[in-house]
Parts: sequence; C-alpha cells; structure tokens
Amino acid sequence: MTSKKIFIFLPDGVGLRNFAYSDFYKTGINENFEIVFWNNTPFPLSEFGFNEIKIENPKTHPLTDSYKNIKIQAELNVNLKKTKDKVYDSYRFPFKFSNLKETIKNSFVIALTPFYSSEKGLQKLRHKINKLERETAYYKQSKSILEKEKPAFIFCTNQRPVVAIAPLLAAKDLGIPTATFIFSWDNLPKATLVVSTDFYFVWSEHMKSEMQLYYPQIPTDKIIVTGTPQFEAHFEKKNGISKDDFFSQNNLDINKKYICYSGDDETTCPDDPQYLEDVANAVLKLNQKGYNLGIIFRRCPVDFSTRYDAVLEKFKEIIVPIVPLWTKKGDFWNTILPTPEDIVLQINTIAHSELVINLGSSMVFDAVTHYKPCAYINYDVVNKKIQNWSVKKIYNFVHFKSMPNKNAVLWLNDASEIETKIKVIIDGDSFSLQAAQEWFVKINHPKPEEASKRIWKGIKAVLGKTK
Repeated sequence: MTSKKIFIFLPDGVGLRNFAYSDFYKTGINENFEIVFWNNTPFPLSEFGFNEIKIENPKTHPLTDSYKNIKIQAELNVNLKKTKDKVYDSYRFPFKFSNLKETIKNSFVIALTPFYSSEKGLQKLRHKINKLERETAYYKQSKSILEKEKPAFIFCTNQRPVVAIAPLLAAKDLGIPTATFIFSWDNLPKATLVVSTDFYFVWSEHMKSEMQLYYPQIPTDKIIVTGTPQFEAHFEKKNGISKDDFFSQNNLDINKKYICYSGDDETTCPDDPQYLEDVANAVLKLNQKGYNLGIIFRRCPVDFSTRYDAVLEKFKEIIVPIVPLWTKKGDFWNTILPTPEDIVLQINTIAHSELVINLGSSMVFDAVTHYKPCAYINYDVVNKKIQNWSVKKIYNFVHFKSMPNKNAVLWLNDASEIETKIKVIIDGDSFSLQAAQEWFVKINHPKPEEASKRIWKGIKAVLGKTK
C-alpha cells in the first residue's frame, strides 16, 4: 500500500495559524492522510491532539546565514537590473558594525555579493548553501528521521527560515517529494525564497507571475495556485460571537460604535503612537458633535513595547486596548506565537468594528471578508522618530502595485482628513467595497474559504505525478 503519511514541516511559528489552527488539518484527515507535524516551534502541538515530531537542536552551518544574506543582496541586485526599478533597494536592511563579529560577517557579505549578482551566480550560491548544510549534524539527524518515518511528502509552511534547508535537502536526497508554501503576499519581491523544493504553492495567479519573474529557473508546472488558509476562519460561522457577548467580554460600551486601529511593528511604523493619537483626536471631535464613538486598539502581536502607553492613558475614555492572544516563547519575533483563541478574537474585533485603520497592512483583506472598509494612513508626522522613514517608502513597495484601483481603501492623507473620512463611514455614505474585493481576489483567490481543500488537492496531484 502506498504511504499516505504527510509531514507538515513547521520551521518556525508563523505557519501555526495557517496549518495547525485552520481547517487544513481536518481537511487532510478527511482525505485519509496520516498527518505528522515536523515541529521546529517551541509550541507543543501534542497538547492540541496533533501527532508531532519535535526537531531537537537544529544548528545550521556557521557560514549558511552569511551566504543566505549574500543571496538576498544578490537577488535584489538581479531584480533591480531586470526591472530597472530602484524599489528593490528599499528592501535592504542597513548593515551594522557595532561589534567585531558583526563587522566581519557583514564585510564578508558586502565583499562577495557582486560576484554572485547574476542568475548564474545565484545558482552557484544555492549549490554552495546546499553543500554546507549537507555537512551538518542537523542534516544527518533529519535524514535519519525521514528514513525511519518514511513520509510520502514534505510540505514546508514557510519559505524563509534557513533551518528549513537541511531537512528539505535530506528529503530530496531520499527521493521524497517536497513543497513549500509562500507565506505572505509581500514575500517574493523581498528575495525571501531561501529553500529549494520540488513544488511551490502560491496564493494566486498574480503570485505565480511574480514567481516566474523572480525565479525563472522554476518550471511553471511546479507552481501550484491554491490561495491561503490565512483568511478561511473569517468564513466559518463557529468563530462568530454575538455583539453583546463580545462587548461584554472586552469591556466595550454597547451604546458606542467602534473603530479598530490596527498597530504595526516598530520597524514598519515608528510613528504609530502619533497616528493613534491623531485618530483619537478625530474621534474626540466627532463625539463633541454628537457622535458616540470609541476606538479598539489591537497592537501588532509581536510588539510588546511601552511606546503607546502615554496615548492610551491620555485617551482612556475613548481607546480600549484589546491585547492579541499570542504566546511569548522567546526573545525573538519568530518565537512569539499565535494561539487559536486569537483567531477568534481578531475575527470578532473586525466584525464588530465600523472601520479598520492602519498603515499598509493586509488587514484590509481581513476587513473586506466582513464587508468592512479599511483606511490607510498616508502622511508623515511633523516630529518623526526616524528622519529618513516615510509612508512613501511603505506604499512604494512592490506588493502595493497589485492594487487594481486606488479606491480599494480610504486614504488618510493628512491628520485633518481623519474626522471627515470616519464620518463618511459612520453616516453610511457611499463607499464601495468593490475595489477592495477585486484586490482581495487578485492577491488571493476567488474562493478564499476553500484554500485548504485546494492545497490538499495539490498534494494529491503531486503524489500522483511522483509515484
């Protein structure tokens, strides 16, 4: 009998929401697959009744991370040459030289990048990284596990982490077919494809086109369009909470209408507290004119800073913080992990808000699943925390060019506009969601609620081809 054991490889915690907490697992079980989570997260999935194999002490080769950084810089150079668009320079993080180790490592990256900044150079880099990882004890450990478990297929939930390289190489060397999922809508232009697999599962035809542009060495028939499980939970009735219950659970005033302010991380938006204050001032003015509004503040789940405290205290009569239900398992952003409870919290926060406000977030797509508008902040504050930071840099990123119509969101082009734009929504004046819906379909799939089914259909098709 052909094995139907599928390893769902979690190289880090960002795949938990899509593949452990969604209907993805249940859908696979209903297809009679034996599913094992190959788990490199600090989250014990066995507590949720999942079959898991924990990855112990995954150490990459000491040079792999440096060569990965060379690969990122070289890919951005190639993309810039290919498109003649300087936006790719904006994806580079500044090199740091604060200590001897950083200086040596970053000098190595800077010196070697020019020699690999071509398609042939990138191919050499991929071979170099693979050679290094095959020398590690981690590779041998991964190979031993695969030889013992004999899975039919490895599905990697995130294409970015270097710790994913060795296990996928081990599978390749054993003749086990592999695939990776492109985790986020903005990943491909950023040169974040770290792993090489047999197949690539992408959100949309648009993302497939991006894959063909940035990675021409990948055959078209190896790219499978499925959508993403990221938005499936919004369509499941079981996740809905009544307005009365949600307001009671979160100390909200049932007589008020609420606007959701969705925070960004500090790197993406260093001036976020000021933007929150600007929104609060606009709401204060509207309330003085007879409205009865409040703000739900949902901070970025990986932002544990105190930078909002002064604003929250100043506007405590208006702003109600609802803290995301994520678990902190370590000091780095990728060890701060989502929980199943937070999915329900996020869904109902949007469902019971009149409007979502943020800076360039994919929350626009979460909002449109509930037929709620989203407003994008589109101005710089006077006293910026970082002088060379600007909203213009954010909206110049490649993934915003997928927006088919600028009317997909309300644009807040100045603090003085916020009051008027909120009033438009609260008064029920015409603001069409059609452009936002068209954008959602373009970057995801016409049937977003069936992504898990399509992924399993894709896995079945791959297994049929590789028998």
